[in-house]
Order: sequence, then C-alpha cells, then structure tokens
Amino acid sequence: MSQQTTEQQAHDDDLIQLVTFHIGDEEFGVDILAVQEIIRLMQITMVPRAPAFIEGVINLRGKVIPVVNMRTRFNKPVVEHNASTRIVVMEFDQKIVGFLVDAVSEVLRIPASTVEEAPPVVAGIGSEYIRGVGKLGDRLLILLDLNYLLNNTSLEVN
Repeated sequence: MSQQTTEQQAHDDDLIQLVTFHIGDEEFGVDILAVQEIIRLMQITMVPRAPAFIEGVINLRGKVIPVVNMRTRFNKPVVEHNASTRIVVMEFDQKIVGFLVDAVSEVLRIPASTVEEAPPVVAGIGSEYIRGVGKLGDRLLILLDLNYLLNNTSLEVN
C-alpha cells in the first residue's frame, strides 16, 4: 500500500462529531465542541429594536444570553413552540448564544469523507452559512458554519 493511499484512508476515517437538530423538515449539524448545553424552552424576554431573528434573551444561571430563532434566521415560517422545541446554547469566539430550534435529534459521528461542499443554495439558506452537506444513507445533513453564522449575526442587543 502506498503512503498516499494510507494517508487518504486515514483522512477518510476522520470522524466529525456533531449535534444535530431540526428546523422544519431540514436537519442541521454543528460541531459538538461548540455546544455548551441543550435546554428546554424557558422564558424568553423580548428585546425592543433587536433584529427580527433575535427571539430575545434568557437568564441562564445568572448570564444573559441572546437567543436566535433559527426559523426566522433562515426565513422559515414561524410555528408554535411545542414539547420538542429546544435552545442549543453554543459558545463560540467567547460569545455565548442560544439557538432556538424545533427539535434536537442526536449526537452523531460521521466520516469526514461523507461531507461534500455545499451547493450554491441549499434548502433556501444561503451557502455562506453552510460548511458542507453530510450524506448519511438517504439523509442529508446540512453542516452549519458557526464562524460565518455568529460573526455575521448582530447579537448586540439595543
């Protein structure tokens, strides 16, 4: 076996660990290392003059955390919250942000080799938010790019 083949095989066997969640019919994944915790829906306080996709803020153990409604962020129709609605609390670049999602699916490990570059438009979401698309049998998993999503989200609450 050549060294190149061995390196390629090692690369193919690299696993990406993700937390997956649903927004409508689409399934998304984010790097598990960015996820601080997943909590049930709690009281969200509206903030006047905040961008439309900012649902409001929550008080989580004494910290005020902005909550981004992912449905609104991705231009999906608003639906009533239910027993499956969750807030995925993520820490990235020393910012803590909650993402309001329809449901959290599972923690997955997928081979890096199953992830392809994102096509120009996926599920109505601009490709700039997408790190790639993972193929899991007949499922497609949209991997979000937190660098872009959080750095290009105005989380400053007026």
